[in-house]
Amino acid sequence: MLMQIRKAKKEDALGIAEVHVKSWIETYTGIVSPKFLESLKVEKRLMLWEKILSSANKEKPVFVAVNDKGKIIGFASFGQERTGKFQAEGELYAIYILKEYQRNKLGLRFLHEGIKEMMEIGFLSMLVWVLEENGNRKFYERLGAEKAGEELDTIGGHEHLELAYVWNDLKSLLQNINSQLKNKNPLE
Repeated sequence: MLMQIRKAKKEDALGIAEVHVKSWIETYTGIVSPKFLESLKVEKRLMLWEKILSSANKEKPVFVAVNDKGKIIGFASFGQERTGKFQAEGELYAIYILKEYQRNKLGLRFLHEGIKEMMEIGFLSMLVWVLEENGNRKFYERLGAEKAGEELDTIGGHEHLELAYVWNDLKSLLQNINSQLKNKNPLE
């Protein structure tokens, strides 16, 4: 299965919005309320991604994964840590990959590209927020992310515990990812 990762362009907004909605439904069914998942609309996400991509700058990189037909099958976005509560300069805002394309090292490849970009900006550490019920958090744990905090977040009228994970050394993380990318057994 041939998949390419590249920087996102303005024209990718619709594909990213579609992945955003579909992957939320795939990932969070059984975790967040069905009513909330039903309320997710590509049109709303499209407006969000058009805005993000039209004002995109080097300090907030967005990457997409495309399949051999050129269809967007995943995306990742990065930037400055938003809360100021943690000793992390950068933040992985999101990695979403359609379920049928998971377990092909795309998450590692997204992190590889994003971390290189974050280090070029000058960031040395990075944070990511993950819902506690999201089993994909083990991906970050296996890459050495350390739990740094937690917060309650209300999604669809229900409270969910979000965990903050931090990598204190992006250079070491990048080396670990490079090693995993060479390994025939993917982490994800």
